[in-house]
Amino acid sequence: MSYDRSLPEVLEHFYKLIPDNEVVYDGYSRKTYRELYEEVQQLASALTQKGIQKGDRVMVCIPNWNEFVTIYFSLATIGAILVPCNTRYRAEELRHIVENSQAKAAFLTGDFGHIELLEPYVNGERNQHTLSHLFTVRCERDPHDSYEKLLKLGTNKQVPKMKLDPKVDVFTILYTSGTTGQPKGAMLTHKNVVHTAKLSAEWMKCTTDDVFLVPVPVFHVFGMIPGILSVISVGAKIVFMEKYNAKEALTLMEKEGVTVHHGVPTMFILELNHPEFKNYDLSTLRTGIVAAAPCPVEIVKKIRSSMGCNILVSYGLTETSAGVTFTSFEDDDKHRSETVGKALPGAEVKVVDLNRKEVQRGEVGELAVRGFGVMKGYFRMPEKTSEAIDKEGWFYTGDLATIDERAYIRIVGRKKEMIIRGGYNIYPREIEEVFYKHPSVLEVAIVGLPDTVLGEVTCAAIKLKPNEVEDEDTLRDFIKNKVADYKVPDRFVFLEELPMTASGKIKKVALEEELKKSLSESLR
Repeated sequence: MSYDRSLPEVLEHFYKLIPDNEVVYDGYSRKTYRELYEEVQQLASALTQKGIQKGDRVMVCIPNWNEFVTIYFSLATIGAILVPCNTRYRAEELRHIVENSQAKAAFLTGDFGHIELLEPYVNGERNQHTLSHLFTVRCERDPHDSYEKLLKLGTNKQVPKMKLDPKVDVFTILYTSGTTGQPKGAMLTHKNVVHTAKLSAEWMKCTTDDVFLVPVPVFHVFGMIPGILSVISVGAKIVFMEKYNAKEALTLMEKEGVTVHHGVPTMFILELNHPEFKNYDLSTLRTGIVAAAPCPVEIVKKIRSSMGCNILVSYGLTETSAGVTFTSFEDDDKHRSETVGKALPGAEVKVVDLNRKEVQRGEVGELAVRGFGVMKGYFRMPEKTSEAIDKEGWFYTGDLATIDERAYIRIVGRKKEMIIRGGYNIYPREIEEVFYKHPSVLEVAIVGLPDTVLGEVTCAAIKLKPNEVEDEDTLRDFIKNKVADYKVPDRFVFLEELPMTASGKIKKVALEEELKKSLSESLR
């Protein structure tokens, strides 16, 4: 199957080929490819009857439910643009996205207060905006149409055949997690997402026999592309988790015969450390993607030895339609934990200095990416687009990295996270990776705090594993001979929770602000 297909063509191919194979299970209901395809046609028909047209933006703010997959392909079928939203977004975040995207409709649940929040847009109280419909999922709320009502409406009317150009037509506008500043809407075309999804699945040697566990949220690029589209691009099956829980994940892996397990490192750590871990039969596990944060070498080893899962590490961003780089099945544990592998075939990478000139192999600089997954641009933000993508099509990621002689890429940290302590550059990720090797550390973030003498000092914010006891002295002793003295954190704080994005990344800006407030009296 070609990489240049539109999403409806991908689904239709497997509907015709394996109609009775199961495609998705969310803990509540199961669907075959035939049932999914028919429901997609019904919903697409109903949306057309409700006035949703090609190019219209439609917000979707629901959890990892089967309905998300139907909505995903229905919007693609009529050429409308999916705008997924984090279900935990509050008023300011949700308003920014509805106003910036100029959404015409929204799919919402009865939870989270989102219906009440967006009703003023539909009622004309905020009539400078374009929202004309709220559709409810798994709840009834007059006067809004429910998902079930839409399916009934779409039963008897055919969907008009839509001409789509995969290279030009936008499938989704995904808002970046906004760990710094207001979220920006990355426009991803059908070609961007189909090519990335299919190539990633091929890299993992996936087939129609595979069963994917998808515990990462569907409104994030990890859930949307490796978690949904990679699965359907090979005719495999999705097993969703609405809310992550280690015991439930282990139960699902055994019960559903999961072969591909995607997740962030913390998920694998919680599973491996679960007191009942050894009681589960995980013999069907084959591979999966661990991404979104560094994965310590000990954890990579345990995933491979204790879980029997030949895990691959991948690197990507919202703006690159997820995976740009992958480790391979042949790579050793060290390469899988210390690098993010090599660029996928057809993607190009380079490391550049502050003037965007390429640096020597092994030198630290900003990672730039070019190829099939790079977004069309930021929606309604031409200046931000031209800052991020140059005239040759290179996208500048904001991540600091090195590329070695064998083309393996190491991510050193975020450009904006680099700490300058007394004139020395400190890359937080390097220090975090050392702490992740400590048996008591579950999560760690190194941030810079203001200092009148050194400019900045480093602070290690640490969450320990359950029932572990450590203090500043034990952790300082652990790291002091492993890094240069100026890289040893100046301060240590122990926290119950670190602020996280939905994709499992630590919100460093929010953490920095919290620490500045709580430590203000002791900062100089």
